[in-house]
Amino acid sequence: MHAETDLTGKLLIALPGIGDKRFERSVILLCAHTPEFAMGIVLNKPMDGIDLHDMLDQLGVEMETSMRGVPVLEGGPVATDRGFVLHTDDVICDGTTMEVDGDICMTATRDILGIIASVVPPRQSVFALGYAGWGAGQLEAELAENAWLVCEPDSDLVFGDAFDHKWRHAMTRLGVDLSRLQAGAGNA
Repeated sequence: MHAETDLTGKLLIALPGIGDKRFERSVILLCAHTPEFAMGIVLNKPMDGIDLHDMLDQLGVEMETSMRGVPVLEGGPVATDRGFVLHTDDVICDGTTMEVDGDICMTATRDILGIIASVVPPRQSVFALGYAGWGAGQLEAELAENAWLVCEPDSDLVFGDAFDHKWRHAMTRLGVDLSRLQAGAGNA
């Protein structure tokens, strides 16, 4: 894959009419993008009825700080029983932390859970169950069909908790006039 088509570290913003209810108004951080696959974490869909305290308690993770009210995200429809932590690069778990882009990293092992619940957690982090995944050429085809827009991430979009506003925020960052968007726009 050429560097200009590697979207690792970029955000995908679902366009109206994406055709998949699971991704309507989604904002996804692409954590990996190669010719063989792409994977990302949905950033704006908190799970109902569960917070990080409940999750860590269920897993037997010792918490040095309160995790009550900290949301758990629906990271995507694939591997919904697996946890993924997006976090700043001030915490690195040797051999298991993957740099996504700039100061954003992803760790999917149990050791990061104790760290985010400790008195010295990463500057920012978010926990998700599951991920969004695409096979070879699948994401490229969806991009060609105008299912997604691509933009640079910012701290609010990745780590912020204004979940209901992330999609609108990402669209307006790109200069998209939401009043002019239509579902099912064609190709020029």
